[in-house]
Amino acid sequence: MPTPNDWTSTEVELIIADYFSMLEKELIGVDYNKTSHRRMLKLLLNNRSDGSIEFKHQNISAVLIKLGLPFIKGYKSKPNYQQILENKVITYIVNQKTILEPKFIQFAESVNSNIGQVKYNEILEVPPDNSSVVSEPEIAYERKPFKINYLEREQSNLSLGKKGELLIIDYEKWRLTQSGKESWADKIEWVAEYDDGAGFDILSKNPNGSDRYIEVKTTKLTKETPIFFSKNEYEYSVDKTEDYHLYRLFNFSDSPKLFIVNGSFDQFCRKEAIQFKGYF
Repeated sequence: MPTPNDWTSTEVELIIADYFSMLEKELIGVDYNKTSHRRMLKLLLNNRSDGSIEFKHQNISAVLIKLGLPFIKGYKSKPNYQQILENKVITYIVNQKTILEPKFIQFAESVNSNIGQVKYNEILEVPPDNSSVVSEPEIAYERKPFKINYLEREQSNLSLGKKGELLIIDYEKWRLTQSGKESWADKIEWVAEYDDGAGFDILSKNPNGSDRYIEVKTTKLTKETPIFFSKNEYEYSVDKTEDYHLYRLFNFSDSPKLFIVNGSFDQFCRKEAIQFKGYF
């Protein structure tokens, strides 16, 4: 039974259209003002507060992440939303597919090579709050407006991936040098450059001199953006749990930031099965 606080179907459609008008600009690098958008939108809504509008925009980000699509970086994902919002977002995307798809492709395939000088003493951030929570995936059919997962395609962007790995190699050299281990810095190996099936990307050193196996995942979006990993990477993380590290590079197109988590994938993220292999 709807309550007076529930968003109407028309209101949901209006805020979705507003969100995508901003997202389309963000994907092609055009500046826009969120406050101006919100003010104009409020005139069309039923006395919604700024906080309510902000929360609904964050809900839309959560829907897009679930669908494997880019989202507005300034609206952190809030996954607790009503099914009507997801249905309306999918309907909007299907209706605007010819306009949106080229922008999603550009997002996935572009790389900003002019990120400027990186300050390694300021690059490190804490992982997302829920990074240690592990849950089994729910078995449910999901409607998808695109066959392509554009978040996964972005991560598979070879040029973006290599730039991210090179940045981490430089970061590791800085980290080891800062800790007085300059001789170790010269021995860092870019394993992924000659062996893309090793289960990790970079071989470095831990403070005690043991090997540090680094898997780098790079995105132009925020640190909450899902990562995609192979069976080989997962199994290697289990085998080398104590020395396996995920280096999550995010916000790469503007001012790169990084968080680091240690252990197997089971220990630092929730995993979801998105593909299976069948035998006969």
